[in-house]
Amino acid sequence: MTSDTEKSPARSRGIGRYVLALVPLLVFAGFALIAGKMLYDQDVNGRDISAIPSALIGQKAPSLALPALDGANTPALSDAAIAGRLTLVNVFASWCVPCRQEHPILKELAKDERLTVVGINYKDRNDNALRFLGELGNPYDAIGVDPNGKAAIDWGVYGIPESYLVGADGTILYKKVGPFDERTLTQELLPAIEKAAAGA
Repeated sequence: MTSDTEKSPARSRGIGRYVLALVPLLVFAGFALIAGKMLYDQDVNGRDISAIPSALIGQKAPSLALPALDGANTPALSDAAIAGRLTLVNVFASWCVPCRQEHPILKELAKDERLTVVGINYKDRNDNALRFLGELGNPYDAIGVDPNGKAAIDWGVYGIPESYLVGADGTILYKKVGPFDERTLTQELLPAIEKAAAGA
């Protein structure tokens, strides 16, 4: 006959197994709560979780001296191409699906006489970039090729598409990580353009 003292270690081992089995479930539940809170903040409170703060806001834009996209009939992207003009610098690539999604918005922005739209073609093949622009249209007043991503590093690019509004004095006024949509266009970028154009 087994005594209570002999049963106790076996019972403890059984309880320990249950506790170990619950740990991954508790960790998953914690992550689910955090993700739910972030989505709630974005949807209900209007906070955009994709809005990543940039240390460059309010600073002078990094220097630009990028070669032209061969065959695009668009000038190279240099400091002279944007000097003294309110400019939207857009980082794009042909392989970037969200870049396609925001492209119609860039084409509309290119019609705004207050604004110069320029592009940094990021880690792309020349023929693919030309095909992308040929298919969707070219909204850029100048395009600079960044085959190894050095310029993107200088600009603090997290991922593409990414856009920077640069004032006429060369100061970065606004940054958008990810594609523009109607909400970010009307609630963020256009007010920033209006403010900059008014000299505020």
